[in-house]
Amino acid sequence: MYLQGDAKEKNTFDAIVIGSGLTGGWAAKELCDHGLKTLVIERGRPVKHLQDYPTATLDPWDFKFRGRLTATEHNDNPILSRCYAYEDATKHFFVKDAEHPYVQEKPFDWIRGYQEGGKSLIWARQTQRWSHFDFEAPARDGFAVPWPVTYNELAPWYSHVEKFMGISGNRDGLETLPDCESLPPWEMNCVEKHIQEKIKSHYPDRYPVIGRCAHLTEPQEVHLSQGRGKCQARHLCYRGCPYGGYFSSNSSTLPWAAKTGNLSIRTDAVVHSILYNAKKERASGVKIIDSNTKKELDFYARVIFVNAACLNSTLILLNSISSRFPNGLGNDNGLLGKFVAFHNYRGNIFSQFEGFEDKYYYGRRPTAIMMPSFRNVRKQETDFLRGYMVFYSATRDGWNRNENSIGADLKERAAKPGGWSVFMMMQGETIPKESNRVYLSPDAKDAWGVPQLVTSIDYDENDVKSLKDFHEQGSEMLEKAGCKNIVTHDTRQAPGLDIHEMGGVRMGKNPKTSLLNKWNQFHNCKNVFVTDGAAMTSTGTQNPSLTFMAFTARAANYAVSEMKKRNL
Repeated sequence: MYLQGDAKEKNTFDAIVIGSGLTGGWAAKELCDHGLKTLVIERGRPVKHLQDYPTATLDPWDFKFRGRLTATEHNDNPILSRCYAYEDATKHFFVKDAEHPYVQEKPFDWIRGYQEGGKSLIWARQTQRWSHFDFEAPARDGFAVPWPVTYNELAPWYSHVEKFMGISGNRDGLETLPDCESLPPWEMNCVEKHIQEKIKSHYPDRYPVIGRCAHLTEPQEVHLSQGRGKCQARHLCYRGCPYGGYFSSNSSTLPWAAKTGNLSIRTDAVVHSILYNAKKERASGVKIIDSNTKKELDFYARVIFVNAACLNSTLILLNSISSRFPNGLGNDNGLLGKFVAFHNYRGNIFSQFEGFEDKYYYGRRPTAIMMPSFRNVRKQETDFLRGYMVFYSATRDGWNRNENSIGADLKERAAKPGGWSVFMMMQGETIPKESNRVYLSPDAKDAWGVPQLVTSIDYDENDVKSLKDFHEQGSEMLEKAGCKNIVTHDTRQAPGLDIHEMGGVRMGKNPKTSLLNKWNQFHNCKNVFVTDGAAMTSTGTQNPSLTFMAFTARAANYAVSEMKKRNL
C-alpha cells in the first residue's frame, strides 16, 4: 500500500528501509517474508513494473532523434551525459544534474536514479561472487582494515539471492571466481572463443569465461512465480524490461514483498535524517521531507535499514545529528564518509581481427567475456597493490554511415557485415584511502533544505600503475590471439562514472577503526544496519551489486533473529 497518513500510530512499523533499489528491495523482501510490517521510503516517484516503462517497446524511428539526446539536454547535463546508459529512451530514469546538486571538491561523476526501484532499472546486471582472496586481501596486504566476514560465511547468502534473482553463467570451477547458482550461460561467438583458447594456451593462470549476469535464460519456478519471463536478448534493458527478463526490484523483490501484505511504500519522500533516542540508546525512526509539499514527517520503527546507495546513505548518516552523535550517526571515531573507493575503468583497448568472415552471431547478448584478476592473487607480485578484471567482446562491424552509394548499391552494401572488431576493458580495484572522502557542505543546501554532499575523491599512483599494466598485458594477450591494429586508450574519466562507489561506512572488527560490525550493524547503534555499497571495506575487482545483495539478505535475517530474541 502507499502511505499518506501522518498520525504517529499509523507511522509506526516493525522496520523501515531507506531506499528501494537493489539492496532496499532485498531488505524489504526478507523482512516482509518474516512477517515484519515494513515501510520502504523512496525519494523518487512511483514506478510500477510493466505499466511505467513508456519506451520499452518503441523502435528507433518512434523517437524524434532516433533515441539521441538533443544538444540542449547534453549541455544541461554535462555529468549525466557521460553515462553510457543515458539516452532519450532512458532519460526518465536518471537524475538530471540540476535536480540534486552536489559540490565537487575534486571531479566526481555521481550517477543516480531516483524512483521506485532506484538504479535496479538501469544497472548493468553483471554478477560475480567475490572469492576468499578478495575478503582476505586487506589483512594480507595491509590496507584498509581486515574484513570481519569470510567468503565461507557469505557463500550461503550468495546462493540465497542468486536462486531468487536468476543468474546465467557456467560453473567454471575457478578459485578466483567461485561458481554461482547458475542458469544456462550465454554463448561466446567464434572470435571470442578463439581469443579465449589463445589466452589459455599462452597463460596458464588466466581464465576467460562467459560473463555471469542477472538474466533469465531458462526461468525456473521461483522466477515464474514472480511473474517474470525469459530474456529476449533485446538489450533494451535500461528502458525497463516488460518481460522481467532481468532482475530488478520492480519486477521481483518489491512485488514479492507486497504479496505478503506486510509492505508499505512511501514515495516522493526525501530522507532528512535518522532520529535517535538518547534515553533508549537506539534509533527511533526516520525524518522525511515530502518532495512535493516540503512537509516534514516522522516515521518510527524498531529496526532501520539504510539502503539509499553508497553516497546518499552516507549523506543521510552524516546529517543524522543528535546530542549523542554530533558528527553523524554512529560516528564516534570520525570515520563516517571516509575511505570511499570505486573501480578504475580508465583502461580500454581496441583492435581488429581478420578471419571468420563466414561467421556471425545472433541477438544482443547482455554480457561480455570476463577474466578474473590474475595480478597479485596469491602473493604480491607487481609494483602496485591488487589487480583488475578484464572484459572483452568481439563484434562484426556494421554499415558505414559515411557510404557515398545510394539506392540498390547502398542497400546491398548495408546488408553485408564488415570485419571483426575486438574491445577490451579493465575493472580495477582501487585502494580505500582516508583522503578519499565525502562530507556535508557547511553552507550549500538542496531544494529540501538538506546540506549538499561534497565529493573529494581521486585516483592515485597505484591506479595509474594498474592502468599501465592492463594496457601492456591486454595488448600482449590480443597480439598473441592474432589481433591487429591494437590501440590502447586512457579514458581519463572522473571517479564515479563506474557507478561502483563503495565505502564511507565501512565494516570491520574494531569499533575504533570501523563503523559497522560483521552483520552490517552499527557498533554503537545496534538497530541501524547499512547494507549497500557504503558498508564495503574494500572493492575487489568484481561487479559489486551481487555482494551488496548477499550482505543485505544476511543482515536482514540476522536482524529478524535478534528481534525475536528481544535484542533489538
